[in-house]
Amino acid sequence: MAAIKSLNPKAEVARSTQALAINISAARGLQDVLKTNLGPKGTMKMLVSGAGDIKMTKDGCVLLNEMQIQHPTASLIAKVATAQDDITGDGTTSNVLIIGELLKQADLYVDEGVHPRIITEGFELAKDKALEVLDSMKCDLSTNKREKLLNVSKTSLNTKVHHKLADQLTEIVVDAVLAIKREDEPINLHMVEIMDMQHKLDCDTSLIHGIVMDHGARHPDMKKRVENAFVLTCNVSMEYEKSEVNSGFFYKSAEEREKLVEAERRFTNDKVNKVIALKNQVCGAGGEGEQGFVVINQKGIDPMSLDMLAKAGIVALRRAKRRNMERLMLACGGSAMNSVDDLTPDCLGKAGLVYEHVLGESKYTYVEHCQNPRSVTILIKGPNKHTITQIKDAVRDGLRAVKNALEDDAVVPGAGAFQIAAYEALMKYKPSVRGRAQLGVQAFADSLLVIPKTLATNAGLDPQETIVKLKQEYASTNMPVGVCLKTGDAILPVADGIFDNHCVMKQLLNSSCIIASNLLLVDEMMRAGMATLKQG
Repeated sequence: MAAIKSLNPKAEVARSTQALAINISAARGLQDVLKTNLGPKGTMKMLVSGAGDIKMTKDGCVLLNEMQIQHPTASLIAKVATAQDDITGDGTTSNVLIIGELLKQADLYVDEGVHPRIITEGFELAKDKALEVLDSMKCDLSTNKREKLLNVSKTSLNTKVHHKLADQLTEIVVDAVLAIKREDEPINLHMVEIMDMQHKLDCDTSLIHGIVMDHGARHPDMKKRVENAFVLTCNVSMEYEKSEVNSGFFYKSAEEREKLVEAERRFTNDKVNKVIALKNQVCGAGGEGEQGFVVINQKGIDPMSLDMLAKAGIVALRRAKRRNMERLMLACGGSAMNSVDDLTPDCLGKAGLVYEHVLGESKYTYVEHCQNPRSVTILIKGPNKHTITQIKDAVRDGLRAVKNALEDDAVVPGAGAFQIAAYEALMKYKPSVRGRAQLGVQAFADSLLVIPKTLATNAGLDPQETIVKLKQEYASTNMPVGVCLKTGDAILPVADGIFDNHCVMKQLLNSSCIIASNLLLVDEMMRAGMATLKQG
């Protein structure tokens, strides 16, 4: 009888082999769900919420976050895989597959009487050797940097969306990251704004070297399109304001009331006139038409002030969102002004084109053609909600892939090339391992092959035949070889531009080995919390 039973008779207990069987079945179950999603030829899953909302995706992280997983072991594996996505932005599906396969391979030896501790020791030795192989396969970004970034982004995006859209998004994603990258500074992906419009087709998604705001000018006479514009970003109230304390004004005649109204109005008009004076100083009072002037204000602008600005040929937007204001300065240059008393030409930003776009009842203002923008916008378009969501998830992963490649300053060959190379290296390393830990090394090596096998299966190829071809090719050439998903033959991923992130692979090996080892070493599962006591 389990010791916990004497303390709590209502406790549920699973001992040794039963506990291991529960853990392995959970890992295998999660593996079977995500297996068909892997790679460019992977299939999609349709998630339907309780409200009937549809989400179509093949992104492992989205699936694991959206699915309601009740099994404790499966939930643990899902959390590890999503943590991998949080850290590196990719490798979720691969993580689940390798954890499931490690447990499956270990189970074969445990059934024959090998203690799980011996297998986990073999896992640890194999993992260290695999990491050495990974470091030896790195390709530096020093030559053909942009081309390699395009390739690593394309490899990531091809597994999320169809290839035509992936080709288009690749350029957008790489250009966006390179635009915001600064020497000797960490890359901040928050500087890439992702904006969506339910409009046109997914192939109309574009990169704006500037910013898109989801509101427009509030005066009918203001220009809808301004070229070579000076941009003033400010946080100044240009409307009539009540006093902050309760106050009253008593007057004896209509003239006194008129004076009061005029004085109140003059207070606001003075602010507006200072903005108009700055516009006349930089653009010329005559309004030659060569240069425009745009005011984007975080606070309000009342109708009379808007009218004054419109007559002066100024385009004014009011109540802009704070995050837009912060990005505007990074995109256009200049500085945000909290007062109109010290306006100078130095505080102005520059934009090549500012125009308004009306979509249904919504207005959008584009601020484009900024010189050296430190913030850019990816404008996602799609005919329906689930297409936009799918592209959004893909773009996020693509941005992370490019960022990882730049930070690692290296990429590794994809298409299952690393797994084949690591397998062969582990087979040579296995005889040097003393004792039964060799079995753990063998199990780890066999588990890595799940990636090329699954890629082949999802492409409708025979997995065993594919693996044999890859092993033969690698043995004869001793170069990284991957699987061609069209023919099933061996290809050179470096020549075909198929690359994975180094940090994703490194994280994958570390996390999958640790979790599989921990689950193997569980010899007792107990459910004996407060809830089980209360039920009785």
